[in-house]
Amino acid sequence: MNSPGLFERWHETFLALKEIPFCRHAFINRVPGLDVNVERESALERLESPHARIRQKLGFASPVTAEQVHGNKIAIVDETTAWPVAGVDGLITNRPGVCLGIYVADCCAVYLLDPRKRCIGLVHSGKKGTELGIVPAAMESMRAHFGSEPADLVVQISPCIRPPFYEVDFAAEIAAQCREVGVGRIHDCGTCTAADLKRYYSYRAEQGKTGRMLALFSLNGVMLS
Repeated sequence: MNSPGLFERWHETFLALKEIPFCRHAFINRVPGLDVNVERESALERLESPHARIRQKLGFASPVTAEQVHGNKIAIVDETTAWPVAGVDGLITNRPGVCLGIYVADCCAVYLLDPRKRCIGLVHSGKKGTELGIVPAAMESMRAHFGSEPADLVVQISPCIRPPFYEVDFAAEIAAQCREVGVGRIHDCGTCTAADLKRYYSYRAEQGKTGRMLALFSLNGVMLS
């Protein structure tokens, strides 16, 4: 953690979101040298400490996370929300300082931002979630609770598994679903997790026993402890 070059490689950001001054985001990559050849819960336990150090250095509050059941349910969260939020794969908020967190290892973390209404969403969308339309469901929740319109949204798709390493290009399908509901600003980093195991975890390439990347997203404001 003392080497600036190494620290920068442990996480990445996306230009489309960096240009928005009132929010902050990060995507924490593979933690070098950490043995995560275990089941999911054990891997998350091993990742807890390094993730906390990276998060704190980046200035994020403890994230509100989702249970992530590969469904299409969305939760509206605030400072009082207990986490992980049961039964959901997407989180939305308009509360400054509330940090949203989603874990992925081949699935997409989809960042949703409304610069006009100043609200955000963070969604876990793999093959099943994409088939169930979780990203449009999150947009509809943002419309219902915050008055957001799809045409105003900025959408960022994280690194995820892609062909030829996986038979389904669900990142492309997410982008298509966004266009269908009227989103114009759709950004996909285009990176495949299975193609770079030095930088990312891949559930498929590592046969189910691996770590998780952590997507973080919050509106600037008073930070939580």
